[in-house]
Amino acid sequence: MQKWNSMSHVDNRSSGKYVMEFTKLTAWTFTGFMLAFNGVYAQEAVDPKPGRGQAHRDAEARKQAGTEAYEKLLRDADELIKNGNPADAYILLEPLEFERSGEVRFDYLLGVAALDSGKPDKATLAFERVLTVNPNFAGARLDMARAYYQLGDLLRAKAEFELTLKQNPAESARVIIQNYLNLIAAQDSAEHTRITGYVEGTIGRDSNINNATDQSQVSIFYLGNTTTATLNPASMQTADNYYGVAAGSDIVHSLNSQWGIYAGADVRQRGYITQTSFNSAGLSGRIGLVFGKEANRFRAGVLGSEYILDHALYSNTAGLTAEWVHMLSPGYQLSLSGQYVQYRFSQVDMRVNDFNQHALGAGWLHVLADGKSTFSGTLYYGMEQDVSTIITSGNPNGGRIDGAKSLSGLRIGGQAAYSDSTQLFANAGGQIGNYSKTNPYFLLQRVDRQYDLTLGANWHWDKLWAMRPQLTFVQNNSNIDIYSYIRTDFSVTLRRDFK
Repeated sequence: MQKWNSMSHVDNRSSGKYVMEFTKLTAWTFTGFMLAFNGVYAQEAVDPKPGRGQAHRDAEARKQAGTEAYEKLLRDADELIKNGNPADAYILLEPLEFERSGEVRFDYLLGVAALDSGKPDKATLAFERVLTVNPNFAGARLDMARAYYQLGDLLRAKAEFELTLKQNPAESARVIIQNYLNLIAAQDSAEHTRITGYVEGTIGRDSNINNATDQSQVSIFYLGNTTTATLNPASMQTADNYYGVAAGSDIVHSLNSQWGIYAGADVRQRGYITQTSFNSAGLSGRIGLVFGKEANRFRAGVLGSEYILDHALYSNTAGLTAEWVHMLSPGYQLSLSGQYVQYRFSQVDMRVNDFNQHALGAGWLHVLADGKSTFSGTLYYGMEQDVSTIITSGNPNGGRIDGAKSLSGLRIGGQAAYSDSTQLFANAGGQIGNYSKTNPYFLLQRVDRQYDLTLGANWHWDKLWAMRPQLTFVQNNSNIDIYSYIRTDFSVTLRRDFK
């Protein structure tokens, strides 16, 4: 028994040794296998196949370059729109419309470029895609409304404008929207009659009531000799205080959605305190047709006037006039105008000065976002045809002594809100007049340069009542001294409007 036990002990030790050796061998084998596996995996992770890593990097680089090129294209288009070149922006974006359609930023830029370059139908498609993705994009909805307005779809335009108002836009956008809604409201009715009128009274001081020179003597050429002539006091600069009254009315009646008629008349009177022989009155009237809507309107008609000086008819006019007004937006307006007017003098000794005038003009008006401030400018050119056939000693061929006249000029003006009830305004102009004949008394071909400046304010203490203090300065420079003069007129006017 003891021997068996002894042998069992030996066998047990031997078996334990074999187990330990087997365990070590298994561990070393497993460790070697794992190290080999990890080495292979690491090699594959770095370079699974020869050349595949470089191709991946090249693809990523191309993708990054494409993204940067696309971002640059969008930035360029945005800059073109902001700089007033929407047509170029549209040309840049339009080729990518199929590929990029549905991207909000791209579609919005494409829509603005189309709208501002005269393609409202294309714009609506782009804005619809924007609003499908982002219905709360207020800018896109406002531009969608503008596009519908340009297309003449006033119902949908009105709906979009009203929806934009509910999105609590900025005050500047609110003013623009309200201006559009006002225009739409004015066109809602196929038949509509609007009557406006005014009355006003003025007091003032005029430094040169007869636009005359301040020189009492001038040198003239007479009977082959140069001599000095003394002017009649009535032909010299005269100052006086004055009062004036005026009233007028205009009627516009819409026949249908496109056609309408207009008519208007004004009457004015001015009286001087001491120089009563210069008291004057005038009556003017006009009537014609209107075609189109407020955003794109054409007017054409006839006009006439009579001017009374010292209780006697002094002159009258009759002519034709036409005007086209196009609103690029509620804040920008362009206009073209033309007229042909005959001026005829009633007094026999003045009929030698009869003339026909035709003129063309182009104007621009910008209304700022507050709706109370404006800037405007007008360029014009005209001719005064010398039509009288009366023969005089100074002009044996007939007509006025200085002949026909070409004229060209520029006028600029602006108005700014000083407060809710007061607006300041300023207007300035310059005109060049060149005459066709040599004046026989001065041996010069007359050239005039006239400049004027007006400054004033409108104070509305009530919606329909206003007071207007105003200062006007006029200077006419002529190469013939007798026609040069300076005039300053200060006045205060009280006005009542009727609407």
